[in-house]
Amino acid sequence: MSSASTRAHRALVDARPEVLWLDTPDRPDPGRTLCGGTRADLVIVGAGFTGLWAAIQAKEDDPARTVVVVEAGRVSEQASGRNGGFCSSSLTHGLDNGVARFPSEMARIEELATENFAGIAATIERYGIDCDWQPTGGLTVATAPWLVDDLHEQVELTRRFGHDVEFLDRDAIRDRVASPTYEAGVVQRTGEAIVDPARLGWGLADAARSLGVEIYERTPMLGLARSGAGMAVRTESGTIHCGAVVLGTNAFKSPIGAINRTIAPVYDYVLATEPLSADQLASIGWSGREGISDTTNQFHYYRLTADNRILWGGYDAIYHFGSKIDPSLDQRDETHQVLAEHFFETFPQLEGLSFSHRWGGVIDTCTRFSVTFGTSFDGRVAYAVGYTGLGVGATRFGARVCLDLLFHPDSELLSLRMVKRKAIPFPPEPVRWAGIELTRKALAKADANEGRRGPWLRLLDSLGLGFDS
Repeated sequence: MSSASTRAHRALVDARPEVLWLDTPDRPDPGRTLCGGTRADLVIVGAGFTGLWAAIQAKEDDPARTVVVVEAGRVSEQASGRNGGFCSSSLTHGLDNGVARFPSEMARIEELATENFAGIAATIERYGIDCDWQPTGGLTVATAPWLVDDLHEQVELTRRFGHDVEFLDRDAIRDRVASPTYEAGVVQRTGEAIVDPARLGWGLADAARSLGVEIYERTPMLGLARSGAGMAVRTESGTIHCGAVVLGTNAFKSPIGAINRTIAPVYDYVLATEPLSADQLASIGWSGREGISDTTNQFHYYRLTADNRILWGGYDAIYHFGSKIDPSLDQRDETHQVLAEHFFETFPQLEGLSFSHRWGGVIDTCTRFSVTFGTSFDGRVAYAVGYTGLGVGATRFGARVCLDLLFHPDSELLSLRMVKRKAIPFPPEPVRWAGIELTRKALAKADANEGRRGPWLRLLDSLGLGFDS
């Protein structure tokens, strides 16, 4: 074992296989389970961000509307409570992806993104949600000389859409955050925040309950069916008859076949360190406390927490044959080891620091890298899926579109191409698994070859297809 591997292994020895955000003594106790049948105007399946934002907005739209949320596990237990804690205003997984796919609409989409981002902050304030919301801005860093030109292009594009952004040369970025791997950076002061995602979810659930929403945890949906002019949502403990349904099921298997074809559950992995001492924190600077990401295909994301841990994640995006999801896959020693090695390459001055937590979870990736929408059962069911890792902010918008699909057919949002046009589905197995594995290897090869994209990636680019986490 190399010295780098030994150092990483030693730092991981005592890491708990738990999600940092959820591993807290003041996590809310599980809510009640549905017992018997009931009725509602609207049923929302999933108590993650999409479902909770839908519940709040549905009641704010119409306080008389009866709204029920059913959740298979606990509030914000899956992707919404185990992500990196970044909140971007982007609705399209970044401006470059949005411009490539919806060029004629991007000015309007960015207006909506700004409104949506402000709406998140306003909701947090209005309901007094204690979730460590900090609009710190974000840093993007180039870790190799060949990546620097991409940052110049990013600055030009981001400024064109009204953001406050600045290019930082090698000395400037290293003065801001001390890492020997940085060659350049970009600071974006608008449209980027950090947040404790689990506490945001718990706060949204409390806000929904304060508006009269009924939330049933540990109540998995078993099926959907028509019931007269409405719908029937069947659960283990009773059937809910309702007028309409919003599905916020993320990467999990859905009774709607179109959803299962559209998304692929991809596992992403994360580490969190023990809290840094004052001297350790001083050794890296980072006084702005921005969220940071690098620009390679296999990218890393990292940020400081409220108690000065460093959360460090990304790089691998692991798909399991047959779209398998299982709690046993939340831990992956190989990926956690690689992440730890990369951490100490980035911050060698923190040698001796240990990791306190290690975890993973599924992301609902899709071929266009951003949320896609649809309806089923003659428009009585609406869904928003495929956020591909930038859902903390975009889920509020996704929920709004779902409600408009169900209740506001004249909404301007429904005329947007990004709403009307669906993501191209992934192929069925075994082609799905083979294609994703081939793409993962091609992305790694491109990173090792100064970004030069081989024939497979160029083909996917020409077709407007992709794979990411």
